[in-house]
Amino acid sequence: MQQFIKKNSLPHNFLAEKMILSCLLISSEAIDITFRTIPIEAFYFKNHQEICKAIIVMQKNKTPIDILTLTTFLQDNGLLEKIGGIKVLIELINQIPNLVYLEEYLRLVKDKFLRRLLIKLGYEAINSGYITNLPLEAIVSEFEDKLFNLTNEIKKDTVFSSSELLNNIFLELKKKSITPTLSGLASGFYDLDALTQGFQKSDLIIIAGRPSMGKTALCLTIGLNIIKNLKLPVLFFSLEMSNEQIMYRILSMETNINQMRLRSGRLYQNDWIKLNKVIKILSKLPLFLDDIPDLSIQHIRSKIKTILFEQTKIGIIIIDYLQLMQNSNLKVENRVQELAQITRSLKNIAREFNIPIIALSQLSRNVETRVDKRPILSDLRESGSIEQDADLVLMLYRNKYYNPNLITDKNSCLTEVIIAKQRNGPIGSIKLKFDEKTTKFFV
Repeated sequence: MQQFIKKNSLPHNFLAEKMILSCLLISSEAIDITFRTIPIEAFYFKNHQEICKAIIVMQKNKTPIDILTLTTFLQDNGLLEKIGGIKVLIELINQIPNLVYLEEYLRLVKDKFLRRLLIKLGYEAINSGYITNLPLEAIVSEFEDKLFNLTNEIKKDTVFSSSELLNNIFLELKKKSITPTLSGLASGFYDLDALTQGFQKSDLIIIAGRPSMGKTALCLTIGLNIIKNLKLPVLFFSLEMSNEQIMYRILSMETNINQMRLRSGRLYQNDWIKLNKVIKILSKLPLFLDDIPDLSIQHIRSKIKTILFEQTKIGIIIIDYLQLMQNSNLKVENRVQELAQITRSLKNIAREFNIPIIALSQLSRNVETRVDKRPILSDLRESGSIEQDADLVLMLYRNKYYNPNLITDKNSCLTEVIIAKQRNGPIGSIKLKFDEKTTKFFV
């Protein structure tokens, strides 16, 4: 098969493509493996693509595939000359394919295909630079998405056999039996982690409650625990408070200085010593705050990519809070539909980046009309999509909020954390102590 290849032709592997085609002619299993692994476009030569298309059609029609039936199919459909004639097919059967090396052939062809995509993306980036009627941010964001998708394509292998999965699980279980650990990220609260096994990668976690229940305080405490204990970066999106307000809260939590005194600047000499010490520690922690008021899914994705580029990993993402988010891609009057699109997108982001996402959510006023004011799943505002997409739903309840006169009660500072939904575990509840003056949760 004579091919006239220019010096500046795109990356390809002619011999590997021929070997794959030869394998397809002798094994139906090779056909399944090949087209699960690479698309037809991964073949560089057009005649190779046409042969692949013919084989796929024949397989769908349950036609036996060999050199004779393939030749007949191509001839009957006027494609034989298009692929280079009978001599091209004869060259394929003259190859000596080894099915043992099929995966290696596929890897070589896929590598060249991805390099071609990278080159194409490079040219697109150059041409986009000349487009002046679109915002630069939109152009860069689109380029980031394409580059990230290409990076994922390079890394991923989404098709696993049951034997591979079981082998991986067995090795993981063996490792855990030697050194028992949580399967997810530890929140820093033992009782909660015992029920949830930590926050699992790719999970969407909802923390819900009425105003002033301590949703933000709990998330900040969890975030700081993950940073300090696991040495992992945390990305915190705040739609309700500014970055400065968040930092005041963190300083109060870490120094145990009354938040009102801290904000007013009425500090004692000992307070300054605490502040100085805590600020030095906090300034070195990988905590990233973003208080953009009109937070969108696109902005979240862009910020995650930026942090991953700088830090290589992210422990957890926190969004405060869900009902204030926007979806610029969905222009509908129905807020329930818009929120459904947002929660689905957040779940997709969690899976795509393999990072747990905590999203805070408000509860409806239905809670206030009941005698027992402990929240339930149906109390979630625009709750349908949240219940459906969330892997874990935690709800906060403080008795003192509804019964402020219980000052002398030893349980007055307790907050009940209710596990209202857990996709892969039990429901239940735990109790945490809450200091209103410093907005800090502790055991």
